[in-house]
Amino acid sequence: MSGPIVVVGDSLLDVDVEGDAERLCPDAPVPVVRGLTERRRPGGAGLAALLAARAGAEVVLITALGEDTAGRCLRGLLAQFAEVVRLPLRGATARKTRVRARGQTMLRVDTGDGKAWCGPEGGRAARALRNAGAVLVSDYGRGTVEAVRELLGCLTMPLVWDPHPAGSLPVPGCALVTPTEREAGELCARPYPLPELAARGLARELHAAAVAVTLGGHGAVLATDRGHTVRVPSPSPATGFDTCGAGDRFAAAAVVALRDGADAEEAVREAVAEATRFVRAGGAAAIRLPEPAAPDLPRTAPELAALTRASGGTLVATGGCFDLLHAGHVSLLRQARALGDALIVCVNSDESVRRLKGPGRPVVAERDRVEILRALGCVDGVAVFTEDTPNVLIETLRPDVWVKGGDYTGLELPEAEAVRRCGGDVVVLPTVPGHSTTGLIAAAQAVM
Repeated sequence: MSGPIVVVGDSLLDVDVEGDAERLCPDAPVPVVRGLTERRRPGGAGLAALLAARAGAEVVLITALGEDTAGRCLRGLLAQFAEVVRLPLRGATARKTRVRARGQTMLRVDTGDGKAWCGPEGGRAARALRNAGAVLVSDYGRGTVEAVRELLGCLTMPLVWDPHPAGSLPVPGCALVTPTEREAGELCARPYPLPELAARGLARELHAAAVAVTLGGHGAVLATDRGHTVRVPSPSPATGFDTCGAGDRFAAAAVVALRDGADAEEAVREAVAEATRFVRAGGAAAIRLPEPAAPDLPRTAPELAALTRASGGTLVATGGCFDLLHAGHVSLLRQARALGDALIVCVNSDESVRRLKGPGRPVVAERDRVEILRALGCVDGVAVFTEDTPNVLIETLRPDVWVKGGDYTGLELPEAEAVRRCGGDVVVLPTVPGHSTTGLIAAAQAVM
């Protein structure tokens, strides 16, 4: 089956603080860790996406990212290997920091309370899921899966669900559900004495084609909805190693195998082998990614658009004459900027304004209108178009969201079709009553 692997779920920023411990603290019985270095990598669904990409798959990640320091770092890491469909995040980006010495984790500190919600990117997420070759849900209970749950229940391609105690129940019809033995016990409606029975019971209770209960270094137990049960052992022992990320490696290998035509048993055997190799190679702690560099400030609107897309951000654009900038304009621009990560304002040239408004307009020349807009903190870029509509510029910028004021509807907008062709959505925002350029000109003329 062709098509990318689409990973849906909550991404975290994982940080390993590595050092050496040779003595105890004099005022408490705890080790002193010295010589610290920090290594950052995506965690949660972001790690699953990374591991699927390293298996050779094209990957699209649907996840929620914040605007804080951790969120920006995570966005830069994810952009190195996946196309990111970013959902909004209310609150701080989750960060898990492990303090390690000589290969052993001494302490883990969890921060970040952010929850995802479905904003303007819902349409882009739906398109990504429709075009998937297979889908992996990596649910850490932070809202991403719930935001698109209705879409997940309508899929026809293989769906692998990697559950989490804080997450929601898998949707019916999954090709494979991959709980750990502990997670399986929490998912089951009643206790089962053996993992084989738990897997078989979950396949029935969850209406899944197959359930693989993972057993750490002992492999996995697979049960199908047809009553077939098989134990899949690890090809070699993998005890005494850092197992962080093993479940993500298992799920990523399984979804790639199912996408490529394997049946459930073949996919689970491949997943057990890959997870074992992953753990023996050092697990997630052995992953090395280049630190995302701070990009140069973009000089043009197309550069800003490309940078925003590359980092998984949401590009918002709006257009108009913006002659005699007033409070209504500023309110619209602030609301538009809140819908994404960058706002580009498309401005009619002087010739375009004259054709639309008459020989007496614009009052403020094109160059000055551009400078005033650029000075606004909510505007990230400005582009000028000479045509009557910004359609050519829209096709160049390909905004995720196109914004117009409340005196328009999506059907009336001449640029609406161009926005849809580029995969974007049209959002109509309310205008501030009593504010218009025409009104300002009339008022000025009345006092002259």
